[in-house]
Amino acid sequence: MKKETTIKVLMVEPGEHPKEVTLDNNLDALQKAVSIGCEDQGLIEIIGLEDGICLLCNEEGKLLQLEGNRRVGDDIITGVFYILGEDGDGELTSLPQEAMDRYKERFGEPKRYTQSEIDKAMVMRFFYG
Repeated sequence: MKKETTIKVLMVEPGEHPKEVTLDNNLDALQKAVSIGCEDQGLIEIIGLEDGICLLCNEEGKLLQLEGNRRVGDDIITGVFYILGEDGDGELTSLPQEAMDRYKERFGEPKRYTQSEIDKAMVMRFFYG
């Protein structure tokens, strides 16, 4: 499968309703996309949500004390994040419309989190080989 040069994704900003946007599908553009609200360009983190669907966010969002956005499981994602597709081979893809509609509903209402709530959600996991 040929890599998509632009991808249609769901953008979720703190305090805002989700919206469909198009992103350039390259590292520089994705790093800039997760850096909204930051002084420096951020590192991306990709979190699998379900088969073929993932979340793209700023890996250092909590350390940079970005604004709390939405809860995902036990975690609170900080800063802007995106819901996008993944092809199974590690390539990011456009989010299918059915998933776009489902995640618009899931993240539809903006939430507010205190810094204390965000700090409690910060977890470090250590893996031993």
